[in-house]
Amino acid sequence: MKTKHKVGLAGLALLVFLAYAGKTKAQDAPTPKTSSKQEFRLSVGPEAGLPVGDFKNAYNWMIGGSVQADIPVIQSLYVTVNAGYNNFFVKDELKQLGGKNMQLIPVMAGLKYFPVGDVFYIQGQAGVSLLANKSDLRADKSAAFVYAPQIGALVKLAPKNYLDIGFRWEGTSSFYDGGSSANFLGLRVAYAFGL
Repeated sequence: MKTKHKVGLAGLALLVFLAYAGKTKAQDAPTPKTSSKQEFRLSVGPEAGLPVGDFKNAYNWMIGGSVQADIPVIQSLYVTVNAGYNNFFVKDELKQLGGKNMQLIPVMAGLKYFPVGDVFYIQGQAGVSLLANKSDLRADKSAAFVYAPQIGALVKLAPKNYLDIGFRWEGTSSFYDGGSSANFLGLRVAYAFGL
């Protein structure tokens, strides 16, 4: 019994020593340089997109813009809040029949994560998309669920100044009972600045 007790104390002493040695070494080691530190960032920029699936049967392309806040949580992880405006241009043959452009106001929140370094990121957002011209389109609903997975790069231009380039797939559930969703592939090129 005494032998087990001595082995246990020796093991505990070894663990304490290793923890102390590792802590001391970690504090003495220089921290790696990164191009941007963890900071609150705002970005604003234009967006363009191409409808996919059944949505492309009625609309040619989309142009819009958005404002986004990136709020640091822990190293390499940010909470994002995004609001924008997207105008989908109706196809000419439908415009001649009285078709109208679709105007959406997406409001989303999510997470942005930099898996390696601080340039390339993956981002996921979800929220609600408001249909600004519901009466023009004779839609059944004025709001729909929206989600958007995205990959991108944050390119440093100067201290606290960046170019945020993101490519995403955005899906919005239908504004019509039994209708198809409004899905598109989009590109966002935004100017970002740290506060």
